[in-house]
Amino acid sequence: MVGSTAGQRKAASTAGPPPRRRFRRPANPGLWQVLVPVITLLAGLLAATTAHTARGTDLRSAGRSNLADLIRQAENRVVSDDNLVRQLQNQVAAATDRLARSDERVAAIKARAQPLRAPAGLVAMTGPGLTVTLDDAHPAEPETDPVKANALVVHQSDMQAAVNALWAGGAEAIMVMNQRLAATSAVRCVGNTLLLNGRVYSPPFTIAAIGPVPGMRNALEESVNLQQYRKDADAYGLGYQVDEHTHIDVPAYDAPIGLSYAAVGG
Repeated sequence: MVGSTAGQRKAASTAGPPPRRRFRRPANPGLWQVLVPVITLLAGLLAATTAHTARGTDLRSAGRSNLADLIRQAENRVVSDDNLVRQLQNQVAAATDRLARSDERVAAIKARAQPLRAPAGLVAMTGPGLTVTLDDAHPAEPETDPVKANALVVHQSDMQAAVNALWAGGAEAIMVMNQRLAATSAVRCVGNTLLLNGRVYSPPFTIAAIGPVPGMRNALEESVNLQQYRKDADAYGLGYQVDEHTHIDVPAYDAPIGLSYAAVGG
């Protein structure tokens, strides 16, 4: 190997310089003179469009592509907006009270509306009642069967069945997690999470209700949908627990109140 390497180096030292390559001009130099400015203009336009779209942010930021980060950002905006709504509501209430002291019409309207605040859920309540807790099953190994996997989680219909049963049993006030329910509240599930008043909650889900305990217990037991849920709880390990309390605090509904309705034109 040593002799062979020396021979190769000697041959390389005695060889002449490599032949010079000729530069071949393009067949159509006028075409390149046109294409180069066009390509440069397009590159500049792309850079300007990107800068305008980014507005000083990173378009490829990891936070923008991470769903969990997007959800947290949305929740933070909801909390901020809720705080602003509460401030504005307090300002409106204070201004209404001041005006009612000098305006008889405003005072009369306020007096008529006062008895409706409690049924509308706008007044905090305290009293005895029940809590109902629903939870996903937690198998030792992940379930690969889609049909069985679907039976291992709490669904929107299960939450609605529990809430409706409590109302039917005479509940005077209901709170899901820490959110008071009003006539316009909607219990929605997105995947295995609960979406209520713009906030996202993960299981276990707790429903607290103030009202007659015997009536609400009977309504829970007689609910057809909850009977099926309890069967699935026994079969698959779903969580279902009903507890009685002598003292439950349910806050007032403080989310924005708005109704969308249709009217007959004519």
